Amino acid sequence: MKKSLLFIFVLIFTLTLHAQKDSINITRALTQKDFSREANNVIISIYPVPVRDNSFTIKTDRDVSFVKITNIIGQDVLRLQYNEPQQLIKIFLENPKRGMYLVTIIFSDGIRVVKKIMVEQSE
Repeated sequence: MKKSLLFIFVLIFTLTLHAQKDSINITRALTQKDFSREANNVIISIYPVPVRDNSFTIKTDRDVSFVKITNIIGQDVLRLQYNEPQQLIKIFLENPKRGMYLVTIIFSDGIRVVKKIMVEQSE
C-alpha cells in the first residue's frame, strides 16, 4: 500500500514539473517572437556608411525619442534625448576614432533597436 502511494505521488510530482516546464518554454517563445516581430517592422536607414566627416544621418519610419552612440568596448560617446520625437536626425561626432560603433535607437513607443556603424578617418 505504501509503495503504491509513493509511486502515485512520484508520478504526479513528475507530471506537474513537466507541465510547468512546458508552460515556461511556451511563454518564452511567445515573448521572443513578439519582440522580434516588432523590431522587424521598423525601417531604419543610417547613411553614409562608412561614416566620414564626423557626421551621419538616421532616417526612420517611426518617431525617435533617444539615440545613444557607444564604442565597441561599451563606452558612451554621445547621448541625445528628444522632447519632440523626430524621424530624421543628423548626428555630429566630435573627433571620433576609426572603428566600429553601436547606435542604440529608442522609439517613442518603447521599441529599442541597435545598429552597427563603421567610422573612418576624414580624408
